[in-house]
Amino acid sequence: MTNSLSKANRKEAARKKSLGELGELFAIKALVDNEFDKIRNLNDDSYNEAFADLKCEKNNKRYIISVKARNKYQKNGKINSRYNLGTNAYQKAKNAELKYKATAYWMAIQFEKDSFSIYFGSLSELNGSNAIPVDKCEKGLIGSILANKKRHYFDFDFYSND
Repeated sequence: MTNSLSKANRKEAARKKSLGELGELFAIKALVDNEFDKIRNLNDDSYNEAFADLKCEKNNKRYIISVKARNKYQKNGKINSRYNLGTNAYQKAKNAELKYKATAYWMAIQFEKDSFSIYFGSLSELNGSNAIPVDKCEKGLIGSILANKKRHYFDFDFYSND
């Protein structure tokens, strides 16, 4: 029993890690499409950099971005409306801002079976909240929408919460 449980745990960990990596690729593409430059995946240099996954620039402004990729729906079928930034997100962001001389931003990437949406905003817009309110992003109340229900063309079965 414990062997099958640990196998299921390993599979779930691999699914989540892979979904996060997929989200970072979609984030990079969205940044390119929105004319950001000097885009760099910080995890290439230091795995699991505190707060930031990506660094980039646009119009002489430097950004560090925490990318959060999730399924739109939870296992119970309810909408996954808030994406947690993790413990001590604001302190980690402040440290990253100093380290990279950049401003902290977030990207929430919402995956569905055949489509995805990407939301982008500054950490300061969250007013101290430790989670990105994706339900408000969808309505245009916070951040900006970089992609809205855009079609993707890959088999999403592995990444789903089923």
